[in-house]
Amino acid sequence: MTAPEENSGTCPVDRGLMRVGDRWSILILRDIDRGLTRYDQIRASLGIAPNILARRLSALVAAGLIEKRRYSARPPRDEYLLTDAGRDFLPILAAIGAWGRKHNGQGALTRQIDVETGKPIRPVVVDANTGAPLGSRPLRFDYPE
Repeated sequence: MTAPEENSGTCPVDRGLMRVGDRWSILILRDIDRGLTRYDQIRASLGIAPNILARRLSALVAAGLIEKRRYSARPPRDEYLLTDAGRDFLPILAAIGAWGRKHNGQGALTRQIDVETGKPIRPVVVDANTGAPLGSRPLRFDYPE
């Protein structure tokens, strides 16, 4: 275990943020989900410096959120695809987007549309045990012994 992971202790929020907690990493995951899987596509979309993009992609691969797959041998070129862990982050990304739309929604904003219904999605995070939206009931933390 590395030093930062040791400092994460028992907090799953801290452990999750260790893997995706910076703006660039989250936006990279968003772009890969949108189908921008190649380095140049991601770089153009985000306007990110090449050294920062390379570091973030390497970190996301190491964290198991994306995988790198070679699509051209000459010249060597790779694309980046979401892993199961990366796909599991997509509902969180949708919830962040909904929060941003509600609390910082000035101007024109993109929307996610359900392909089957043609309607914008309205993400809600719920407790799978009760179906209650999180934030609607008091919660407590249970610390391991």
